Amino acid sequence: MARAFFITGTDTNVGKTFVSILIARALKARGIDVGVMKPVETGCAEAGGSLVPTDALALKKAAGSDDPLDLINPYRFSHPLSPNVAARLSGVETDLNRIESAFKTLSAVHEIILVEGAGGLLVPLNGDYTMADVAIRLSARLLIVAASKLGAINHALLTVECAKSRGIDVAGVILNHPAPRSGDASIKYNRSEIERYATVLAEVPYTAPNEALPELPEALLKVFK
Repeated sequence: MARAFFITGTDTNVGKTFVSILIARALKARGIDVGVMKPVETGCAEAGGSLVPTDALALKKAAGSDDPLDLINPYRFSHPLSPNVAARLSGVETDLNRIESAFKTLSAVHEIILVEGAGGLLVPLNGDYTMADVAIRLSARLLIVAASKLGAINHALLTVECAKSRGIDVAGVILNHPAPRSGDASIKYNRSEIERYATVLAEVPYTAPNEALPELPEALLKVFK
């Protein structure tokens, strides 16, 4: 059984997919057989009569994966809403057992599985479960991606506290810069203040679309050894 890491965010648009891509690429470059999952993706555009899960496809490419897309991404929806609402509007009941089954199939052929959640840890999957329950069911360690901006300290520590209260093993926080540096004075202090209470594994710089992807620090990559 592969070791699982669940990547959650402190909010939407904090850079979960970007960070997940960086991790998948780094592990693959080190000769580690890495599998990826995006159990639920919402806001998918339609092309050729099918919904296209852009994030799941980007993860698949980063990992160099030949795994079937339906295992990597069991559920995809067109509405750019929380998974429970998007599923309900599509007339679908999202089943945690189906996600677990896909995960077990991938686990049998990979050393490590990176599982990217949708939004934050308490985003509802359906009427009974949240993203936290997905992490628990998959026995995954948690990586928390937080955008470095005003409010990051509170958002990161709330997520850490929520995870620990549910018995989820928190590997650490990754501070991401999804936008160019602005006049936000908090950016200077976010990492040092979060580190007073939780482990910060990396700080990922802003990367423009035409720039080379940044290298990840060894402190983060050691988590996967």
